[in-house]
Amino acid sequence: MRTLSLPEDARAELATMVREGYPLETCGLLVGRQANGQVEVQTVVQSRNINRERAEDRYELDPHDFLVTDKRARADGLEIVGVWHSHPDHPARPSETDRVAAWEGWSYVIISVTRDGVADLRSWRLDSEQFVEEQIQLCPR
Repeated sequence: MRTLSLPEDARAELATMVREGYPLETCGLLVGRQANGQVEVQTVVQSRNINRERAEDRYELDPHDFLVTDKRARADGLEIVGVWHSHPDHPARPSETDRVAAWEGWSYVIISVTRDGVADLRSWRLDSEQFVEEQIQLCPR
């Protein structure tokens, strides 16, 4: 099983962002490095969800936010290694919509959130058009 290393403070940031965005889907990018089947997240960046028609159960990353994040990551010697988004009142499992929109080679962190806060956080990777779960390893910064 592939491993995604996530700093504890980045996990806390994700929890805050999805709680503040609830009941709408919140989304953003994972920035870090990946090599030899391991993904190391350095930072999480929130993006605007520009899906206004179905923001309660769909997300669409703002292309401008993507470009700005990519430029900053490259300047720091990093890269975008994946996407994160919330599933309000739903499990932290990818939907068919998530699968169709996903790119191979990236990690997809999904956070299940309810009105009481984060219920679950899991990471997935597309492999031959199917999602495979990644192990999340929380680590200090």
